[in-house]
This record gives sequence, C-alpha cells and structure tokens, in this order.
Amino acid sequence: MSRAHFANRVAAISRTVGIVAVIVIIVIVAVAGVYLTTGSSSTTSSSSSSSTTSSSSSSVTTTGPPVTSSSSSSTSSSSQSVSSSSSSSSSSLSSSSSSSSSSTSSSTSQPFRQTLTIDDVFWPAGDLNQLNAIGEIPYPNWLTYTVYQGLVTENGSALYNQGAVQIEPMLAQNWTVSPDGKTYTFNLRHVNFSNGDPFNAYQVWGEMYGFYYLSANASSWMLSYNVFNMSTSHFGPATIALMNQSGLINPNQQLLSIMENSSWPIYVTGPSSIVFHLRNSFQWFANLFPVYTGMMFDTQWLLQHGGFGTPTLYNSYFNQHPIPGTGPYVVTGVSEQSYVQFQQNPTYWGDSLTPAQIQANPYLDPGHAKNVIVKWVQDDVTRYADLSTGSSQVSGILSQDWPLVTNNLNTYSYFTMPNKSMVFVGMTLNTQRYPTNITAVRQAMAHAINYSNISQKVFFGGLVPMVGPEYPAQSQYYDLGNLPPYQYNITLAKQILQNASIDASKLPALEFRVVAGCGYCELTAEIVQADLAQIGLTVNIEVTEPSQYACPYTGGTCSYSTALADAQTVAHITWFGTGTFAPAAPTPADNWLLSVNNQTSSNNWAIYSNPIVQTCVNDWTNGASNSTLITDCTAAQKQVYSDAPYLWLGSLKLVFGAGSVVWNKNIVKSMLLDPVYTGQSSTAIFNTIQFVTSG
Repeated sequence: MSRAHFANRVAAISRTVGIVAVIVIIVIVAVAGVYLTTGSSSTTSSSSSSSTTSSSSSSVTTTGPPVTSSSSSSTSSSSQSVSSSSSSSSSSLSSSSSSSSSSTSSSTSQPFRQTLTIDDVFWPAGDLNQLNAIGEIPYPNWLTYTVYQGLVTENGSALYNQGAVQIEPMLAQNWTVSPDGKTYTFNLRHVNFSNGDPFNAYQVWGEMYGFYYLSANASSWMLSYNVFNMSTSHFGPATIALMNQSGLINPNQQLLSIMENSSWPIYVTGPSSIVFHLRNSFQWFANLFPVYTGMMFDTQWLLQHGGFGTPTLYNSYFNQHPIPGTGPYVVTGVSEQSYVQFQQNPTYWGDSLTPAQIQANPYLDPGHAKNVIVKWVQDDVTRYADLSTGSSQVSGILSQDWPLVTNNLNTYSYFTMPNKSMVFVGMTLNTQRYPTNITAVRQAMAHAINYSNISQKVFFGGLVPMVGPEYPAQSQYYDLGNLPPYQYNITLAKQILQNASIDASKLPALEFRVVAGCGYCELTAEIVQADLAQIGLTVNIEVTEPSQYACPYTGGTCSYSTALADAQTVAHITWFGTGTFAPAAPTPADNWLLSVNNQTSSNNWAIYSNPIVQTCVNDWTNGASNSTLITDCTAAQKQVYSDAPYLWLGSLKLVFGAGSVVWNKNIVKSMLLDPVYTGQSSTAIFNTIQFVTSG
C-alpha cells in the first residue's frame, strides 16, 4: 500500500519501493496534488473527510463536470438524496489557495511545448504492466493519469495546499451510496479508450474480477482492504473463457447474466452503471479507486492480446506493450530500463472540458506538451547535469546534489509536501525479541534519540514531528490521544531504565538493519547508534542487500504470522520499509491496517499486536459507528504510544526525504504529483505540468 524511496535502485518490497536496478519484487497484497510552488515556501494544511461519506438516512450522490457525450444520471434508492457538485467545490478550494497554486486552462490557451523530458530516479518495478497493480506496482507508474484514469480521483489543490483528502469524479460521472453505506453505484461517463474501444461497465467488471482472479481469489484483493464478501462469486478460467468468446463491449446473454448477478459483490445494471456491494459499510470505499487497481484499462484489448495470464504468471506481453487507457497520452515507445516515450492522445475525451472544469479537476488536463520522454537516469550527478543544461526540464535530485539546487533558487523550484501529509520515515523495534521485547527498553530508546538532529543532519531540516500510526493529513483521526511526539530526553530515558531495574550495559547488542543503497537510512542509523550509546545500549548496523531485506531478517515484507515465526532472526531495529513510506490508498484506515494489525499480509514491521489496538484495527472495516471508531482508536493510539513499537521520525517536506523533484522555473511553471504523496509515482504527473513559455 505504499512506496519507499532510497538512492540507486528500485525494489518493490510489499508496500515499499527503494531505488537501485530492479532486483527484487516481493508482491504482497503494499493525493493528487496542487500546482506546486517553490520549495522555499511553506504550506499549511488541514484535513477534511471524503465527499462520499454516507449516513443512515440518506444516499449520497457526487457529480463531476459534464461531458458532451455522456448522458448517464445518478439514481438513488433512498427517499432523500444529497448532491455535491465537484466542480463548484473544487473551484472554491482552488481560488482560496491561489497564492500558492496556478490556475489551469486548456492546452490551447497555455504555453505549449513540442517535447518535455523528465529524468526520474526509478525504473518501474513491474515495467509497464498494469496487471501488476494487484501487487501495488508498477512503481513508479508513469502512466498514472497520463494513460490510465480512475473512476474517481482527488482534489489536488486541497490535498497539497491544505492537506485535505477530497474525492472527485473522473471516469465516473457520479456515484450514489446506499443508506446503510454498503452499496456504491458508479454511473460512468460515455468515453472511449485511446484505441477507440468504448469504456463501459462491462469493461470495469472484467477488470475488477480479473484482479480478483490474479490475487488467487484473495478476499482482500483490493489494496489489502478486506471490504468484500467474495464467497458468493465464482470467477475463474471458465468465466474468462466465456469473456473471450463473448467479448466485453457487447456481451452475449450468457455472460451478461453473470455480470448482472446481484448476489456477487460487483455487478452491472447496464453498460453505464456498476455496483459494488460491501460486506460492511466502509465510508472511504471510493478512496480506493484513485490508484493501482482503481486505474481503468481496456479489458477487451487485454483479452485480445493473451488475457490476464494466471495467478502465478501474469501476461508479460504488457510489460512493454501497455494496455490502452482513457487518458490524455498514449505510449509510443519503450526502451527497457532506459526510457518511455509518450504522445498526446488525439481522441482524448477530456479535450472537450472547459478551462474551469480542468481547474476544478486538474488531473483531467489534456497536457501542454505534444511529446513526453521519461527517462531512468541512475546517477544523481547526471540528473542534475541534464537539468542544468536543459536536456531535461524536470529531474529527481537527491542529497548528493541538493545543495546545488538550494543555492540556485533563482533558477530552480522543487516540490515540498504540506506539514500534514501521508508520507513519513520511521524505525521499527522488534517487540518479540529480547531485549526490545521489553516495553521499558523501547520507551527509553524513544526518548534517547535526537530527532531534530536527524532532521537537520540527514533530511535538510525537512522532518515534521508526528505521532503514528495515523497519517497527519487525516486530521479527523490523527493523534486522537492528543499526545506529543516522542521527545529527546536522555535523563528521562535513563530514568525509565532505572525504574525498570535494567542495566543497559548488560543487555546484548542490538542489530539495526537498513537496506543497501539508502544513504539517509545509514546516516540516521549512525546517529541512532551514537544516541543509544549514551544510555548504555550497543547498536550494530547491518547494511543489507535488497534481496535479503525481507523475512526472516525484517518483519514487514511478509505476513504478521510469518514474521512472528521468524521473530528471533528479525533485527531488533529496522527501517520502516526501505526508505520513505506513503499509502496506497488515501484513507485513515491505511496504516492501522498495516503496521499494528495481527492479520495483515505485510508491513507490521514491529511484529506488534495488542488486543486494545486490534479492536481499533477491526473497527475500520467491520461497520463500526464513527463514535465507536474514535473511542476505540483513541484508546489504541494511547496504547501504541505507550508500547513504542515504532519510532516515528517524522513526516517529510521533501519528496525523497533527502531530495526532491526539481524543475527549471524559467521553463516549468507548476505541476502535480500523484494522489497518494508519491505512493504511486516518484515524479510529476506530466499532463498537469504547465510551462512558462512555449517551445
């Protein structure tokens, strides 16, 4: 559900990705931005709840900007319907933050360039194969919103300017939520894929069940969120064979009867309407669609080019031959582990949108460059040289060359996160292995580390203190116990050990495992090593190759049960993920379902479980009322804070922690990153890039 970044390679490890050559892909079932300002400016933020929240007495309809060819309308099974226009709400949000975001208008009235070149620090793990979305790759996915669009997206201005998560329509014209919060009906736009095939509910149905099939029929196939009762559906090779025989654009009666079977959790009610029935109410369900398995592709074209493959071997044809999408660009060339070339989609449905509609939903922008080349450039010096000479207009710059950026702010701008975001760095303490299985030892460690020193020396002052597990951007549920971040206090740390009758000098040395290639992970480990020596703890740093940064040596790349069995070989201290950590879906449930869940398939790095905490974890998807959720999660957050399984170093101001996405501001005016704070991609969503001048 998340992505982690570090310097030199790409390795997908559960919900994390690091930078260094694609060497290991451990597939485990791992927001849209505002137009960015220069890195020297600060951004304040606040959170708001999704516009699709349901109540017990009414259904909720959310409507997007109209498309000339679309005539679908929303329906409600309730006697009362609450309608929310995304166009008007987004426009007001954009105008309220105009000091730090630029207005958007159509490509014809904006400066336009023939070619845009971007240097990224990653090559996509999983190549360009969108079937890998079931394992939360490709990462980075350069095709997000440029080629593939979702049923919904997020309001980028609200996200990056205000830290607020607000869901907006994209390929769905609107949607309704039943009074009990269990049934979501999406009414789709009448648009086409780039190859001319129609986008319809049958295509969506085929894609959703295709992902379910590739997950080996896992109940939590959708981004690890166990929101469906899949026991009533019987989708497999026989149904896929029928799909091949019938086709999805105009399915035959035999296939249509399966698609319309309302006992299955996902079913259609016509070519323009698809229904998702949840096992319990989950008010953030629409938030699962802006990324990964929510990205829509032409399932009919997929069937005609070899189909899905199998749960153990996805169809690799799509690695370099991307499935068509509905977005503003098409892929015109792929050079493996070198570059991907894009060209504007001449039949893009969003060309008919008005400037006001695009400003309200900037990810719909048709783009302002005819051709785009995104390159994988491994060397930081080369990326900076490309940027400085004009060979690229946007580059990822890491710590090695970061001073060259900050010393030339007349030329360069860079991406900064709001203070309340959903991307962070942290350390994990093995709660099952002596001596970090002793709560007092973990508490003492929490107060023996100089967090501000790490921020200044490693992250260029770019860490914002946080209290986990909740992401700071989810302010309605963040720090419910109103607790301060852990404070550096050596006297207190020593007192905690003394009160527990622990002589730290007699404890065995602690292993601190970090992944090779993550320079800032190693620098942080060295500071922590020195800090903990002040209270008598010895720390040995183990720099581990990415292929070994997994169970049985770290706890987060396998299920909780597997990590528990491996607990005595899992290091005492590990980095949370392989670098920075961001969500796969912008919901407040995300990190609770990962880091402190004893049922998770990945990312419980501390091998931590507590019954008070698990009650909160279960509440997110069992239909608990909001008041119950807040009560239970307040108690859970206090418990996690006291148990100290994780040391949250802070949320990030810079995209890569010790570096960011940089552009020449004499050429580039503004841009968006992805809708999950780099959880989907590591560079600009390039159709949103605006230019200062044409060229």
